Amino acid sequence: MGITMIALSLVLLIFFAYRGYSIIFIAPLFAVVASIGSGHDPMPVFSEIYMTKAAEYVKTYYPVFLLGAIFAKIMEEGGLAASVANKIVQTLGKEKAILAILIGCGVLTYGGLSVFVVAFVMYPFAAILFKEANYAKKLLPGLLWMGIFTYSMVAIPGTPQIQNIIPTAYFGTTTWAGIGLGLIGAALYFVMSWGWVSYRAKKLRAAGEGYGTNLKNEPEVSSADDLPDWKLSSIPLVMVIVLNLIISNPFNWSWAYHWDQSSLDSMAPLNLSLLAGSVGKVQAIWSINAALIISCIVAAIIGRKCLAPKGGVVHPINTGAVGSMAAILNVASCYAFGCVVAAVPAFEMIKEALLNVSIGDGPLGSAVITTMIMCGITGSASGGETIALGMLGEQWLAMANQIGMSPEVLHRIVALASECIDTPPHSGALITLMAVCGLSHKESYYDVFVLTLLKTSVAFICLAIFAVTGII
Repeated sequence: MGITMIALSLVLLIFFAYRGYSIIFIAPLFAVVASIGSGHDPMPVFSEIYMTKAAEYVKTYYPVFLLGAIFAKIMEEGGLAASVANKIVQTLGKEKAILAILIGCGVLTYGGLSVFVVAFVMYPFAAILFKEANYAKKLLPGLLWMGIFTYSMVAIPGTPQIQNIIPTAYFGTTTWAGIGLGLIGAALYFVMSWGWVSYRAKKLRAAGEGYGTNLKNEPEVSSADDLPDWKLSSIPLVMVIVLNLIISNPFNWSWAYHWDQSSLDSMAPLNLSLLAGSVGKVQAIWSINAALIISCIVAAIIGRKCLAPKGGVVHPINTGAVGSMAAILNVASCYAFGCVVAAVPAFEMIKEALLNVSIGDGPLGSAVITTMIMCGITGSASGGETIALGMLGEQWLAMANQIGMSPEVLHRIVALASECIDTPPHSGALITLMAVCGLSHKESYYDVFVLTLLKTSVAFICLAIFAVTGII
């Protein structure tokens, strides 16, 4: 009965999420459904497992969501993001529209903007470029996804996106972990997406299918004269990357910042239940928080003229803060749901099977398969990643330590695996992206599906390269 209730709860979660119900509301309900027959009463499951795990996630990652959302809103409302995106697409032009969109999305994502803000910022430029090149608009959701949610979100070392930050809390790594594997993965994502969308765009155009007519949500882009200079606008993006590198100091440079490893000791007598075990577990998160705070200040100064008519910096701060609450609660809800499922006695059989998945030596096979499955179930890279790490992260790290494998390999492979099958039809991010583009699943999902198959191979290719070469 236990396995049946777990399966039923997952089916119900996917069904109602696809139907548009808030994950914040339905996740605890179906977490309780998953626990039926487990020997646990419903209310203790809700209050002592679900809510405790949700609180753990919020405690650890909320500052990143909060500061990231505020930074993104300042960049958006201050015109800085649009200025940078406009410069990239103008420089490369309509003949290289696909390349320009991929690069533009990557620059903004790697620069620390929320992935959803990048979608809103890049869509108008992408649509106009596609219209000028007479490429089918229905290709845009897949292209924008690959530019925003892949190489610059999980692969390039140092990316400040949450999917690259989550593993640091489990493996004691930094956001710069696995530089070699990350760069290989980024190149694979980029080439696959550029190649497929270019092939499809030219094939459709040759067959007489152009941009399309009677389309929804066609964009209007503000004049570049109304935006800050693109060079100044780039400064906060660069600052997030550089400051994160200096403050996190992954290469132990003598001149860079060093966190006091004993700074948590004074709090030990307080017996705080969620106190981090060591500074090493949280210093990567502290570093990106500090980098975002400083970059927010600089972005507000540069974008002050565009911000002034909107009430100044108060509006993006308030809007970003409110928006961050929904974002963190969505992911925390997925994470807590997964933790309840993992705590059900019947799940031990599934957990044991996933832990024993073997592709070569060590835990990498288990890490890839488990992360992929959880991301596919939730339709979320960050949600599935946190569930997988919450279930088996400690075991994977112990297995890696036993064979002398660097935790950096685990970090990068798990991050890459999170961006494999997170684009099922019920994916909230995908539904949002299609709505931004004014397109439907019927129009655009074929190319998203093909790109999903292509990007799923990246984690396995990188795993094979590591097994053969030992590159990290």
